Amino acid sequence: MTGEPEPRQGTDEPRRTGSDDNRAWRRPGPQQVPPPPPAPKGMWRGDGGGTFGDIRPMKALPRMSVRLRLTLLYGLLFFVAGALLLFVMSVLMANILGSVKVIGYNISDEEATALQRQFVEQTMQQLVGRSLLALGGVGIITLVLGWFVADRALGPLQRVTTTARRLSESTLHERIALEGPDDEIKELADTFDAMLERLGQAFDSQRRFVANASHELRTPLAINRTLLEVALGDPDVSDDLRAVGRTLLATNARHERLIEGLLLLARSERELVTRTPVDLAEVATKVLERPARGDNGTDVSVHPELTPGDALGDPVLLEHLVSNLVDNAIKHNVDDGGEVWVRTGMLEGYATVQVENTGPVVPAYEVERLFEPFRRLNADRVESSKGAGLGLSIVRSVVLAHRGAVYATPRPGGGLVVTVRLPSG
Repeated sequence: MTGEPEPRQGTDEPRRTGSDDNRAWRRPGPQQVPPPPPAPKGMWRGDGGGTFGDIRPMKALPRMSVRLRLTLLYGLLFFVAGALLLFVMSVLMANILGSVKVIGYNISDEEATALQRQFVEQTMQQLVGRSLLALGGVGIITLVLGWFVADRALGPLQRVTTTARRLSESTLHERIALEGPDDEIKELADTFDAMLERLGQAFDSQRRFVANASHELRTPLAINRTLLEVALGDPDVSDDLRAVGRTLLATNARHERLIEGLLLLARSERELVTRTPVDLAEVATKVLERPARGDNGTDVSVHPELTPGDALGDPVLLEHLVSNLVDNAIKHNVDDGGEVWVRTGMLEGYATVQVENTGPVVPAYEVERLFEPFRRLNADRVESSKGAGLGLSIVRSVVLAHRGAVYATPRPGGGLVVTVRLPSG
């Protein structure tokens, strides 16, 4: 997109890329860029051209809740027990009725036996038929009662589930504190409470570590920077010592940026305590108004296309998010005549910030790795003069803390298009 005309704000004139796909941005602000397809999970999810490409996975059966399974189990056990009882009663009743003798005047033994057999058959038919009706009616009542009994039995488990869903870093002080008989469910709740206690201690330890590290690591670097600046300010310093001092000062500044990035990464991975409405356009404007965005020695043109986009989150973290995206786009750009486009606005109901830049060609398989700490394109832990390799890692951590989504796609001709979507305010 190098050398292409910039669209005028408030007009409908599209800005076309210089690639062969002839795609055009429809308007100022973030545009729809398809996220990379998910990686295939197993050989049964072919792309259509392989041996298994035309095979479709079986649809998953609807999930049956434990309450429904317990209800059906109660009903099944009742019907089995009722059928067994009905069978035993039928056998006993048949034996009792078989011992009944038919007595009458002028009736032969054959006629008496036939009348007895007819009486037993009719009685047993009525007994079995009415017993089955009674078993069915009582069985329906049993299913209804079993539904409520299962709900009452699973009540403590539902309480455990509700507490687990409600918990976050700021609510780890809550406990289930289940009361009742010392059974398996109470043992599960007590085990969950013990786990919450350990998690709370771990998070407290992490907060203390971040606070102590922030002080212990920043102080000596700040002292070193001050001493070097004072030494370089002495007019009697030789040129050789001045060159060494400037080198040490640049190294000290790089270490300060690394420590700031690590501390920000640790803070951004924690759950947000408070969320406030934030306009991403205002955040981007504030970031772009900062003077001298990096000493990269290249002439990079930044083109803002800012439209309102209200997100719900932490203003400081969102400012770091946009700043890291812009700094990363400027640092990893072409050596001469680079360009960066910063867009904000609403896209498909989400507050969106999108940063596009020219730069080296990025293979699609390398995009996901760029979000890992200390990862750089075609280099791992080298060429650290451009940064500590934490920019996109911090972006992803901030996005996850805001329960949003971030994805990047290679730009035709070189560079990246990074899109961040956040819940709207």
